[in-house]
Amino acid sequence: MSTSPPSNEKSAVEERPHHAHHHSSHMDAETRAIANANAKLSNPLRGIPHDRLMADVEIFAQEKGLTHLLPELQKGALVAQDSTCHDRLDIFSDEEKRVLTEEVTHKWRQTPMLYYVGVALLTMVVMSSLAAAVQGMDEAVINGAQIIYPKQFGIGSRQSTRFMVVYTAECSPAPIRGALVMMWQMWTAFGIALGDLIDLTFYFIPDTPGVTGLNWRLMLGSAGIPGLIVCMQVLFAPESPRWLISKGRYEDAFNELCRLRLSRVQAARDLYYIHVLLEAESEMIKGRNLVVEMFTIPRNRNAALASWIVMFGQQFCGVNVIAYYSSTIFVDSGFTQVAALASSVGFGALNWIFALPAVFTIDTFGRRNLLLFTFPCMAICLLITGFSFWSTSETGRIAGVSVGIYLYAICYSPGEGPVPFTYSAEAFPLYIRDIGMSFATATLWFWNFVLSITWPSLILAFKPQGAFGWYAAWSCIIWVLILLFVRETKGKTLEELDQVFAVPLGTHAAYGLRQVPYGFKKFVLFQNPVPEQLYEFESEVSSTGGEEEARREVKDDLGKANV
Repeated sequence: MSTSPPSNEKSAVEERPHHAHHHSSHMDAETRAIANANAKLSNPLRGIPHDRLMADVEIFAQEKGLTHLLPELQKGALVAQDSTCHDRLDIFSDEEKRVLTEEVTHKWRQTPMLYYVGVALLTMVVMSSLAAAVQGMDEAVINGAQIIYPKQFGIGSRQSTRFMVVYTAECSPAPIRGALVMMWQMWTAFGIALGDLIDLTFYFIPDTPGVTGLNWRLMLGSAGIPGLIVCMQVLFAPESPRWLISKGRYEDAFNELCRLRLSRVQAARDLYYIHVLLEAESEMIKGRNLVVEMFTIPRNRNAALASWIVMFGQQFCGVNVIAYYSSTIFVDSGFTQVAALASSVGFGALNWIFALPAVFTIDTFGRRNLLLFTFPCMAICLLITGFSFWSTSETGRIAGVSVGIYLYAICYSPGEGPVPFTYSAEAFPLYIRDIGMSFATATLWFWNFVLSITWPSLILAFKPQGAFGWYAAWSCIIWVLILLFVRETKGKTLEELDQVFAVPLGTHAAYGLRQVPYGFKKFVLFQNPVPEQLYEFESEVSSTGGEEEARREVKDDLGKANV
C-alpha cells in the first residue's frame, strides 16, 4: 500500500536476441483500464498544471481547516507531484532541500519515533518487529512444551500478520517501506529462535509443591510477555495517518506525520498525497465489485493464482511441520529431550540468520528464480530427514535428521520465507491490492491450520519416512506450479506488471516448460544457452519503432545530400 510518490523504478528489460520467443504484451481493454487505474493511483497529481495544483491545495486547506499550514501544504504538493522539484525551486529553504535530498541519499536517516524513543518507548519498527517475534514465539514455545505434556493445546495470534504489515506500510516512508515490511518475516524467524531458546532454558525448572509441569507451563506463558510489551507500546505508538485522514481528522494526521518525518514539508507532502490518493481510490472503486473483478478479469486472476500458489507453497513446503514439531521429531529420532530442545534452537537460529540475506537476494536474483532454485533443495532436505529414520544406527539416524533439518532451514529462509508476502503485495493492481492481499493471507493461514492439525495423524499413518516424503512431493508439485504460473515481478514498473500478468495462462505455462531444457543446459551441462525473453513491453515496441524511423530519416537525408 503506497502513501507517497513512488521512487524511480529501473526497468528489468534486457536486450534480447533476434531468434528468441516473444510475447508482445499488447493489453486488452480490461487490462488497459487497469493500467490506466494503476497510473492514476501511482501518482494522482501527475500532469496537473502548477496554477491548478496551487488552487486545489488552497481549497483543500480551507475545507479541512488547515489554512495555517498553507505554505507547507503548497510546497508539499509540489514535491508530491515531482520529487525532484525542490532542487529547481527557490521557495524551498536550504534545510528543506537538504532533508528532501537525504530522504533518497540517506534513506535510513529517519526520526527517532520511527525506530526507538527514549528507554522504554518502542514504536513502529520495534513494535512491529516485536509483534512478529510474538508470533514466532507462539509457534516455538508450543513446539518445546508438547514434548513434556501429553495433551497439546495452544491458541496463536494470526490476525496480527496482516494488521502489523499494513500498519508498518502506512507509517513508513517510501524509500524504506519495502525493507521495513520484509522485516516481518525476519523477526518472525527471530521469535522462533527465541522461543526455542526459552524452551531449553525453562526445561530445567523443577516442579513445586502442588504444581506439576511447571516447566512447560512457563514455556507457554513466556510468549505472553513480549505480547504484553507490544500491547503497552500501542499507547505510545503513532496512529496510522492514512486511517486518520479516512476519518476526516486531518490536523491529527499532520501531527502524527510530523512525529514520523524529519520536516514539516515532508509531513505536508504526505498529508496531501494521502488525501488525493484516497479520493482517487474512492472514485476508482465506486460502483465496482472488486471481489468479482479479482476473478473475472484475466490480469487480476493471473496475479491471484500466482500469489495463492506462493502462499500455499509456504505452508506445504513443510516448514511449519518443523517449526511446530521439531522437538518431537528430534526426540523420535533418538535425541534426549534436552538434546532435542537444543537442536531446535539450532534450527531457529539458522532460520533467522539465513533470513537476513533475503533483503538483498530477493531483489538481486528475483522472486521466481529464488523459488525455483530453493524448492528442489528443500525437497531433497525433507527426503534426507525422512529417510534417515530407516537407519538402524542411532548415531546415523540422529545425524541424518539433524543435517536434513538444518540444511532445510538454510534453503527455506532466503527463498520461500520472504517471497510470498513480498510477491503478493506487488502482484495485484493498486485498486484491489488490499482485497488481494487479504485473500492471500487467508490462504496462507488456512493451509497453516490444515498442516498443523494433520501432522500428528500423518506421522502415525505414514511414519516419519512417509510424512516427510509427502511434503517433499508437495515441494516438487509446487515447483512445477511456480514454473508454469508464477511470473517474475522483480524490477517491473506498474505498467510492466500489468503487461506481465496480462500474458495468457497457457502462453506463460508453455514458456515455463521451455525453461526446463534451458536450465538443464545451463546448470547441469554448464553450457551457455541463449535465454528466452517472454515479454515485449509496449514501451519497448514504441521505442524500437521510433529508433527505426529515425534511422530511416537519417538515411533519407544522407541520400538527398548525395544527390
